[in-house]
Amino acid sequence: QLVESGGDLAQPGGSLRLSCAAPGFTLGNYAVGWFRQVPGKEREGILCISGHNVVTYYKETMKGRFTVSRDSNESTVVLQVNSLKLEDTAVYHCATDLGDLCPDLYDFDYWGRGTQVTVSS
Repeated sequence: QLVESGGDLAQPGGSLRLSCAAPGFTLGNYAVGWFRQVPGKEREGILCISGHNVVTYYKETMKGRFTVSRDSNESTVVLQVNSLKLEDTAVYHCATDLGDLCPDLYDFDYWGRGTQVTVSS
């Protein structure tokens, strides 16, 4: 199971770093996707980083403010969200299918429970 952390209450224009970890093993070789969901709405794909560190954005509108990286020991995957907007308020999830390539949007098998991001002034 994956574990997300870093969600918080933030102001518009601010930044947050969300982390995704897999207790017991390293994520270094696996593709990891980031998603977000607002209650009552469909889950939205943000991006995926492959095991080869190639980044795929699921929506063009996500480019620029959302970036992803692996930490130095490749045990976690970090989603950086800049220039926060009110509409970024959501539960953010990471997921993997334990493959090295990013799967299609709906083909992730293993999910975290999410971390809450609330953007409010």
